[in-house]
Amino acid sequence: MAESLTTAQSSLGYKIVRYWLPVIGMLVVMYWFSTDALSGENTRGIIEAVLSWFGYHPGNRSLLKINYYVRKCAHFTEYAVLAALLFRAFRADNAQLWRLKWAIYSLAVIVSWALLDEWHQTFTRTRGGSIWDSLLDSSGGLFSLVIVSLLSLRKQGLLAPRLKDAKLH
Repeated sequence: MAESLTTAQSSLGYKIVRYWLPVIGMLVVMYWFSTDALSGENTRGIIEAVLSWFGYHPGNRSLLKINYYVRKCAHFTEYAVLAALLFRAFRADNAQLWRLKWAIYSLAVIVSWALLDEWHQTFTRTRGGSIWDSLLDSSGGLFSLVIVSLLSLRKQGLLAPRLKDAKLH
């Protein structure tokens, strides 16, 4: 019985559902984010409503700045999440916590998707593509992969926490 459970968990279908379905889901969500539905004008309205709910009513110039920074943070964050999901998918059930090739594969997908995303935005009515946004997106993915790498190294005991080494007087 235990052997059949192990075989079922290591099957290709199981790995696709467990590891690659979240990646595909994230790509679908990101594709939708890249449409006119979440253009700068639309997100500004959402941000204005949220700020109003908290009792803050910024002027138009402040609202434009807030919208800009929220959107850039969202770009960075969504690609950081995608990178973590990709790394997890490439790793799958492997007992090893970290391999350089998994990080490279993940980063290659991140950079490719970032470029395709910006290219897609050039075909929308209210958005435009920017290589600078692709760089920001890629940096979010790279940031995530560095964090994953550091956490993996620490878990393997190859990177000791600073507080253990420091002597407190």
